[in-house]
Order: sequence, then C-alpha cells, then structure tokens
Amino acid sequence: MTKRKALTQKLLAIPQYFQHVNGRLRNEVKELGRLSALLEIMDNGRLDTFFQPILELGSGRTIGHEVLNRPPVSLHFPTTEHFYEFAGRTEQMFRFEQYCRRISLSRYVERLPEPQCGAERLVFINVHPGVLNDVRHKSGETLGLLQELGLSPECVVFELTERQAVQDYVGFEKVLSHYREQGFRIAVDDAGSGYNSLKTLVYLKPEFIKLDKSLIRGIHDNREQQELLELIREYAERSATRVIAEGIETPEELLYLQLAGIDFGQGYALGRPGHWPVQGEFPPSSPKVPVRGGYKHVSSDR
Repeated sequence: MTKRKALTQKLLAIPQYFQHVNGRLRNEVKELGRLSALLEIMDNGRLDTFFQPILELGSGRTIGHEVLNRPPVSLHFPTTEHFYEFAGRTEQMFRFEQYCRRISLSRYVERLPEPQCGAERLVFINVHPGVLNDVRHKSGETLGLLQELGLSPECVVFELTERQAVQDYVGFEKVLSHYREQGFRIAVDDAGSGYNSLKTLVYLKPEFIKLDKSLIRGIHDNREQQELLELIREYAERSATRVIAEGIETPEELLYLQLAGIDFGQGYALGRPGHWPVQGEFPPSSPKVPVRGGYKHVSSDR
C-alpha cells in the first residue's frame, strides 16, 4: 500500500511538473521576443528622441534640455519603463547605452535652432552607472563624438539615475573624476526617492541634484515634502551643488519652489518634451514673487 500511495503521489505531481516547465518556457519565449525587439529597435534606429527644457526659476531663462529617448509602444514594451528595465538587465546594455548616447547628442545638434547654436546651453543625457565603469568602455570615445559634432564637454551633463544603484562608491567616484577632468558634469537623478539617492549625493558630489517628481507633486500643500526639500536645498548650498526640481506641473508647485529658492525646474508647466530643443516658459500670468535676496518679476514674455 505504501508503494502504491507513493506511486499515486508521483503520478499526481506530473501535471504540476509540466505546468511548471510550460511556465518557464513561456517566460523564456517572452524574453527572447523582447530581446529580438530591442535589437530591432537599435538596428533600425527606431527610438524617438524628445527634448524637455530646464529653466532657471528666478529668471525664466532656459539653461538646457534633457534628452529623452522613447521606444515605439508594442506588446513587448507597453511602457517606456518596461523597455528600459529590460534593456538594463540584458547583455546588450553596454551596446544600447552607446547607441543612446550617440543618437542623443547627434540629434540634439541636428535639431538645435540656428539662433541657439552659439549659445552655451547644457544637454543632459541619461547614463547607466554601470556603463561608465564598464571595462569595455573606451577612454575618449565620447570626446571623439563631441569633437565630430562640434560640442564642448562643458555643455554635457551625465545624468545618473538613482534606480540603478551604485555598488562601489569609492571606485565609481574615481571614474567620475576622470570625466570631470575632461570637462563633463554630473547630475544625480531621482534624488529624494530613497536612501540610495541620499548616499549617492554624499559620495559622488554631483554638480546637479535632480529632485524626483514624487517629492515635487503637491509640495505646496505637504509639510513633510517641504521639510525634505529644505534639507536637500541646504545641503546643496553648502556643497556648491545646483538643484533642479523635476515634474513641475502646476503654477502652485512652481510658485512654492521659487519662494523656496530652488535653482532650476523642469516639467509640463515649463515645457513639454518635444522633437526640437526649444525654449521653455513660465505659465501665463506668473506673479511677482519674493525670492531669496529680494523680489523678481516672473514673466513668460522674454
């Protein structure tokens, strides 16, 4: 009876085993499909490139643009977040980052309006931290591209996202020092969204801190967000770092950030991402607001 019972249990387990194997096969097929779609996007240049303006909140002057590369919507990648999450964990990540860097800079130069060509505007490009520290990365490759495009390294800001955490801060800081010596600047993205971002600020000493949109959303009505903003602003002031508030969508959020003395801003209220790197502007009827050190009239007529 014992043997018969054991045999019965094994027979009953067979459907579960095949269900498990079938599930794994389906996942592997999906992964292969996504990888094929990623390679097709790179091989055929199917990323769409947008530029979102970054404004000085005291004057309304456009100081630069962030480059945003977006994939076509598909069953494999229903959102941009799905796409970049997958690309970041594949063996193609290094090649993909090189591809993104090239199209970001070349399309920026191609589409920059003629009157702005001589202006020293900043271009922010998103970079995976792992790529800068990759042994396959050739020293001087980005400099060669910039020389080819007629851009100065002083105009380029490498934007590191907090979602892709740095493991070896000491070693990575040495890598960033090498880029800084060449003239590049560093921004830490998504600051204020987690512990890693605060640790990153201390170790990497970026030239720019980009505040996560979750910290900015409704900040004019949230005391806790306001206190965290003030802590980061004070830290930035002591460390000679400039603060950029991302995700500004309402006049109320903009006004609060101006009153708080935040340096720069980015978001739909100042300019939506577009195919051309045009100047942003404040919402109509911007009020005269007090800022640190006096009053300034904030106007969209420049």
